Amino acid sequence: MLNTLVILNLVLTMKPEQFFNFIHVDAFSATPKYLQLTNSILNAIEFGKLEKGYLLPSINELSYELEISRDTAEKGYRYLKRIGVVASVPGKGYYIVSTEFRQKLKIFLLFNKLSAHKKIIYDAFIKALGDHVAVDFYIYNNDFNLFKKLLFNKKEEYSHYVIIPHFIDECENAHEVLNLIPKDKLILLDKLIPEVNGEYAAVYENFDADIYGALEQAKEQLSKYHTIKIIMPKRSYYPIEILKGFYRFCQQYAFTSKVVNEISNEPIGEGEVFISLMEDDLVILIERLVNTKLKIGRQVGVISYNETPLKKIILNGITTVSTDFRQMGEMAARLILENSKAHQEVPFYLTLRASL
Repeated sequence: MLNTLVILNLVLTMKPEQFFNFIHVDAFSATPKYLQLTNSILNAIEFGKLEKGYLLPSINELSYELEISRDTAEKGYRYLKRIGVVASVPGKGYYIVSTEFRQKLKIFLLFNKLSAHKKIIYDAFIKALGDHVAVDFYIYNNDFNLFKKLLFNKKEEYSHYVIIPHFIDECENAHEVLNLIPKDKLILLDKLIPEVNGEYAAVYENFDADIYGALEQAKEQLSKYHTIKIIMPKRSYYPIEILKGFYRFCQQYAFTSKVVNEISNEPIGEGEVFISLMEDDLVILIERLVNTKLKIGRQVGVISYNETPLKKIILNGITTVSTDFRQMGEMAARLILENSKAHQEVPFYLTLRASL
């Protein structure tokens, strides 16, 4: 009973007057707002701005000051209660019950875009890191200027920077930006940038060797076709190394090859295989194929880049060539947890289905 009275008196005397000076929610971040809230509170504890017994703002105050929903505010507080940092007293509110919690890692996660396979990377990465790690998640939409702005604005705040460096337009200066990040904090994901110097961690695809090896595994199925066309728009973030591996395979095994920039106008003939890199192009290709009399998988073939669950079903199954996105996320997390500077290549798979 005495402990309860002491806590109640402590709660009544502690006021969150300066709370909103150091607790923020960024509307431009892809990190869920409730996690931004909890990460801000944990950071404030870490730096001694919030002490044990500190009375936190009410749900209504959080909602109004941070321009978030009541559900978001409640979810943030529930998370902090679950990990033992916050407690509540009926009729009094929420307060800091423990400052023993320490965040060892705060990670800046920067993806070029959102997609089904990027979500697989994200989910695997977050799960493998475990609890007690703060992750701020941003998307730059393949735009180098936004990429640069986000990094420059956040450069001093994080223990690690995990970055997927893909841009719509060829960008010769990306390495200059990346070289400004301390190398013991940098993890490049999905793609290497050769000009980035120093010892840093990386989990990457070998785009040239990957596409060549996957097509080589499909030689038997490809043997009934004479031409392979790869669909790559002129303005694409996909690395040019994919085309190098594609041309190398076609030359090695005597296939006619063609790069198609616009699939909506490309003739479709018997004996052709189409490799679609972009999901939007795959939709257009499928729409056109179903309106022809050609039998998919016998007279015309389809290969899609990047495995997603729906491709197991569409056209009775679409053949894919794909990296292991789950492993990519897990490998990146392990490099952080083990404080490793290794460069690790992600496995790449051919999955044969009826479309080839």
